[in-house]
Amino acid sequence: MSNLHQNALVFDGLIISNWDRSVFEDMRKGGLSGANCTVSVWEDFKGTVANIARMKRLIRDNGDLLALARNTADIEQAKQDGKTAIVLGFQNAHAFEDQLGYIEAFHDMGVRVVQLCYNTQNLIGTGCYERDGGLSGYGHEVVAEMNRVGIMIDLSHVGAKTSDEAIRASKKPVAYSHCLPAGLKKHPRNKSDTQLKFIADQGGFIGVTMFPPFLKRGIDATVEDYVQALDYVINLVGEDCVGIGTDFTQGYGQAFFDWLTHDKGVHRRLTEFGVVQNPQGIRTIGEMPNLTAAMERARWPARKITKVMGRNWLRVFNEVWSV
Repeated sequence: MSNLHQNALVFDGLIISNWDRSVFEDMRKGGLSGANCTVSVWEDFKGTVANIARMKRLIRDNGDLLALARNTADIEQAKQDGKTAIVLGFQNAHAFEDQLGYIEAFHDMGVRVVQLCYNTQNLIGTGCYERDGGLSGYGHEVVAEMNRVGIMIDLSHVGAKTSDEAIRASKKPVAYSHCLPAGLKKHPRNKSDTQLKFIADQGGFIGVTMFPPFLKRGIDATVEDYVQALDYVINLVGEDCVGIGTDFTQGYGQAFFDWLTHDKGVHRRLTEFGVVQNPQGIRTIGEMPNLTAAMERARWPARKITKVMGRNWLRVFNEVWSV
């Protein structure tokens, strides 16, 4: 691990791994100071509360490795203590159900990032795999309430029209926490140059993922391909509003992806990913130092590396979470 990686505050904008001690040990090995960790996708309110309770128990049971983050100071403290700060996040607002009051309740539990839709339509808006009707009336109220309590709005799996309307409606910066540019590969989950520029122009944030189905070279990609994707986005919008959002799915098998990619209607499938294999050189969370090394090989200045590896995330979180 280079001195630059060791000294940097490293924040991953999206991890949805199979939470257990082996994953947390790999976070430490990889030098992660913090990560947005998914605790809800398809679960309802009750199921999500159970997931949060389980994650908090894991944080307590692995207190030598982890800390719960409710603000950016907690992430800074975790860095100082050699721990990883866990930010509780949702990849779908399904758990809000039709109750605006649940949003503040989840914030009280520690939730700090929520994606409005996951691939398909819900009460708030539409995901990226369906005809997009835009942000609903209820969706506008959800955006305003998330702004009020200080939960970041994530639009990674959200349709283009719903995203555009959410960006315009939000009084605080919103994010694509884990996306890739359509300019490198056409895919419903990837964002066009116009979309990337628009969110950045409105003060929003872009976390670049390395999920192989969305990368130009798929499962043949290497860590250098990931750096290329980061540079593509930075060349479009500048280095101050870009970070990493790997989308690590460590510890999961095919059954998990079958559950993740289902659609409304029993046995309906939205998409098939095929083999999921992370880029060579960064197959596991513990290999995160290889990403910093690849950035150095690409002749990124230390300033740019430090920002993209975590400092940019903290700046935008501070803006959103402060109420």
